[in-house]
Amino acid sequence: MSEERRREVGETEAPVEDELHESFENTVAEGAERLHRTFRTIVVTGVFGGMEVGLGVMAYLAVMHETGNHLVAGIAFSVGLIALFLAHSELFTENFLMPIAAVAAKEGSVKQLGKLWGGTLVANLAGGWIFMWIVMQAFPQWTSTVEESARHFTEAPFSLQTVALAVLGGSTITLMSRMQQGTSSDPAKIVATVIGGFLLAGLQLFHSILDSLLIFGAIHSGAGITYLQWLGWFGYTLLFNILGGLVLVTALRLLRTKELLAERRQDAPEDPDAAHRQA
Repeated sequence: MSEERRREVGETEAPVEDELHESFENTVAEGAERLHRTFRTIVVTGVFGGMEVGLGVMAYLAVMHETGNHLVAGIAFSVGLIALFLAHSELFTENFLMPIAAVAAKEGSVKQLGKLWGGTLVANLAGGWIFMWIVMQAFPQWTSTVEESARHFTEAPFSLQTVALAVLGGSTITLMSRMQQGTSSDPAKIVATVIGGFLLAGLQLFHSILDSLLIFGAIHSGAGITYLQWLGWFGYTLLFNILGGLVLVTALRLLRTKELLAERRQDAPEDPDAAHRQA
């Protein structure tokens, strides 16, 4: 059997490993770029990220109002994630795999990771809050739809089921980012984005940013839901989103590329901040 034929039938892992190496390099490079952004840039991209996800929530509510079908509305929600991808903005739960891979490769620091996470989270919520106020002024007829959608989350009891929904919410958005990094084809990245949006919104997974926007919309519409109710739901959802993204996707991915990480760590400078400033 020829060498070419052996590669085709899979007796060597070289083609797969080449793709894995390329994906790893893209992941670390993207993560390092995010970690080294200024705080102003983090806040601005985070605010825009919240507004762009708000576009998806607006599309979701429009379809839910007309059809009452969560699965169809979930596809409509993908509009927001596509806008997020094309505009190069930031969503908090996207920032698990890539920045952590960069920190693990010594391309950034834990302090930078904390700045990125904290700034993006607050900015996403602020941008989404503003956008949902505008949406509910423009479409007051959606009041009953947004209230029903929001109460699905705020009135859910803390249980194994809600924990699992939050874990799946975090792992789904992180896996979506992983799929986007695994290809250089923009159409393929958009397909991955639509899949992520459909699963998140269509299956009503618990997602700290997406569902907060639904709750903000209900609050703006005068539905009787309070910020305290939102905060009680948000606290545990955020925690298990993080665990889902870190444990089910990020940790396993880093384990798969541990040899590549070891090589990058050996070549990395002692002070990644200084190296980046020089670059």
